[in-house]
Amino acid sequence: MTMTYEWRGDFDNVAVNALHAAGFDHRSVDVDWLTRVQRHSLGWVCARDDGELVGFVNVVWDGGVHAFILDTVVAGARRRSGIGAELVAVAARQSREAGCQWLHVDFVDDLRSFYFDACGFKPTTAGLIAL
Repeated sequence: MTMTYEWRGDFDNVAVNALHAAGFDHRSVDVDWLTRVQRHSLGWVCARDDGELVGFVNVVWDGGVHAFILDTVVAGARRRSGIGAELVAVAARQSREAGCQWLHVDFVDDLRSFYFDACGFKPTTAGLIAL
């Protein structure tokens, strides 16, 4: 097993769509992830095991000091092995290098220990409006 993590790595939309569908338990849809991240993101991290995409995280930003983690996903059989935490660690390092001062994330309650314990996020008060 040779794990690699690549900031702004090349990827295939089909692979990210399949990973996303499995990770977020929805049917696979045809999203042009590459165009989306190139247009709206500070960057993204691809995790590969011997070349196979097994993890992905998108980092969007405000063009200033705030970056936001979105779509953190790891292949089902590879979860709880540290891949997700390393995806976020790479995203945090790269966001810091880009001049960001804050990295935000929101998540469902089941992921609380992942983001707080494994990734080092701190609880904050935030607001949300469902649109």
